[in-house]
Amino acid sequence: MTHRHGFFGRPRVGRSDPGRTPWLGLAGTCTAASAAAAVLLAAAALVSTGPAAAASVAFAAVIVIAFFALSLIAGHLVGRRNPSGAIGVFAVVYVLKIVGFAAILLWIGTPAWIDRPWFGAAGIVSVVVWQAAELYRFSRLRLQIFDDAPAADGPGGDAAPSSGKEGPRA
Repeated sequence: MTHRHGFFGRPRVGRSDPGRTPWLGLAGTCTAASAAAAVLLAAAALVSTGPAAAASVAFAAVIVIAFFALSLIAGHLVGRRNPSGAIGVFAVVYVLKIVGFAAILLWIGTPAWIDRPWFGAAGIVSVVVWQAAELYRFSRLRLQIFDDAPAADGPGGDAAPSSGKEGPRA
């Protein structure tokens, strides 16, 4: 017996529709997972250390979520018009994010209210949860890589690939 639907009745495996990109769905799932982990960590920080620690957790989670979501949003915007170009956009946006993120951190500096251990822990937890959710969702996608449409090969329409060793024809 096979199950066609997963949690909340959603299909277990994504479809490969030509006009649809999976990147916004990935961003939503990963954002929800990272935000949930951040809320739990912020609650622990609030109880054990105080409001500055909870704010540090929230700030780190927002930075991580924004950092990773930018690539998926850019992939979605490009993927609607040029699905094969989405991967190239991911690479370019990644480099721009690294440079921009480093520039912003150098420009802003470290705010005085940041609780460094909680900020660092939240950053690591957010990244790990984001990556785990992204890998899980990405493993469930069905992306069409090759054009499966058979090409007409003359009047017979034989589109089977030739091995170069054609035998006698009847």
